Amino acid sequence: MKLSVALAQINPTVGDLAGNAALIKSSVQSAQSAGAHLIVFPEMIITGYPVEDLALRPSFQAASINALEEVASQIKGDIVAIVGYLDKGPQNAVAVIHEGKIKARYVKRHLPNYGVFDEFRNFTPGTSDLVVRIHGVDVAVAICEDIWHSMDAVAARKPGLVVVPNGSPFERNKDDVRLALVQKRAKEIGAPLAYVNMTGGQDDLVFDGDTIVVDKAGALIARAVQFEDQLLIVEIDCAESSSTPDVVISDDVAAPAKTANGLIAPRLSDQAEMWAALVIGLRDYIKKNGFKSVLVGLSGGIDSALVAAIAIDAVGAVNVHGVAMPSKYSSDHSVEDAAALASATGISFRTISIEPMVESFLSNLLLKGIAEENLQARVRGTTLMGISNQEGHIVLATGNKSELAVGYSTLYGDAVGGFAPIKDIYKTDVWALATWRNAQAVANAQTPPIPQRSITKEPSAELRPDQKDSDSLPDYSLLDQVLRLYVDEDHGFDALLKDGFDEVLIRRVISLVDKAEYKRRQYPPGAKVSGRAFGKDRRLPMTSRWNEI
Repeated sequence: MKLSVALAQINPTVGDLAGNAALIKSSVQSAQSAGAHLIVFPEMIITGYPVEDLALRPSFQAASINALEEVASQIKGDIVAIVGYLDKGPQNAVAVIHEGKIKARYVKRHLPNYGVFDEFRNFTPGTSDLVVRIHGVDVAVAICEDIWHSMDAVAARKPGLVVVPNGSPFERNKDDVRLALVQKRAKEIGAPLAYVNMTGGQDDLVFDGDTIVVDKAGALIARAVQFEDQLLIVEIDCAESSSTPDVVISDDVAAPAKTANGLIAPRLSDQAEMWAALVIGLRDYIKKNGFKSVLVGLSGGIDSALVAAIAIDAVGAVNVHGVAMPSKYSSDHSVEDAAALASATGISFRTISIEPMVESFLSNLLLKGIAEENLQARVRGTTLMGISNQEGHIVLATGNKSELAVGYSTLYGDAVGGFAPIKDIYKTDVWALATWRNAQAVANAQTPPIPQRSITKEPSAELRPDQKDSDSLPDYSLLDQVLRLYVDEDHGFDALLKDGFDEVLIRRVISLVDKAEYKRRQYPPGAKVSGRAFGKDRRLPMTSRWNEI
């Protein structure tokens, strides 16, 4: 028979139990209007996800349970809702709700403890499966990580449908991995599988939706848009009375659904995915933390230009404030390019010369060489934070992953800020995304936001006469190749030699990366978009005598 299943791809906020409950209520009402028989929400939708150590607080557990019971009391009529929440234990659980009551509960059995996940720390695992009969269809429930492990026990129960609530963060190319896994599990179990994921940003994580439904042969029958909220309603052909359920909610044949929108949304390109993730990560960090506007130090270079463009798409040009802070070493084109970006996009823009402040420091402190260079960066950082404090903007740090990797930044200088939008993309990605964003503007008959000269000119910190990044670093096209292998894939010295890189280059890059751990620990958070980001993904000691070379 056909079971009409609504998959609520929505954007919760951690800790906003009332706001999340309102999202659930709205989605249930929409699903009922469409005649859906079952609605499935993402993992821990009541509390938002991930809650980290909030899970350990008895008060938060109690609040989650109370919110769930209140939500359940409002779900009436012929619809079943599967709602994720935090249970006592603490446990990562879902409740099966019908006619105002919680009919069954399922607890996540497999807890991820890798990458950005610490669920062994925060939860206790479940020990049993759950199959619930809804309109004669035996529906099995799994939560996120559960399907990354053997589903033999579920397959043995011969369900007519498997539903999987998820809190699965975005990273490049992960959608293909998800689809392959969902197809594999459906074929192994011999039943359709509906996989629902959340959207939105949460600290340094971005959730991209990408809700998927496949039939029992693994064929894709519906897929939601990426990065956007959507109530995906799909009519799924399911076997009837195929199992021995733990709970029977209804045996009667379901009435036909009124509407369904189970189309297969087109996939975004790699660069479009990256852009959406960066924009949404910044947007939600600002919105969910109560900020209204952002402040960006505009150098005229590519990094600050890209950050400004991301911010404009995230919060609107009216809420983006740029400031150029030239010194005696700044070139004319730096200020010109910063002003050109402001003119093209309509953001607020001002120029503040740092030279008087720098000279004041130098008249009281004997600083030469690197110390004098870093002083300029720190005066800029202090200027930005002063404006932020006075006017209430959040400062955006503009460093990229290549710079963070090798420590090419100044603590309390260009590293200041509340969020770092491009900290998880390498310099070569910065250029590629800037070019892509400008091309999108042209394709839509808009003015490109990023000055072409910012993209094409040689990178420079402009802290001394005629300075270039290449004075201190290998060419970025080569550097990024080594960094991707050393940082993202843990290739050591010997492996990098086998990869074909020069020994002198390898030693230089490894030395720079390993010495910069203390700087990375003090850098602002930023959206994770790669398979391995600095921070939770890559945890190394600051004090260590281990030497890869």
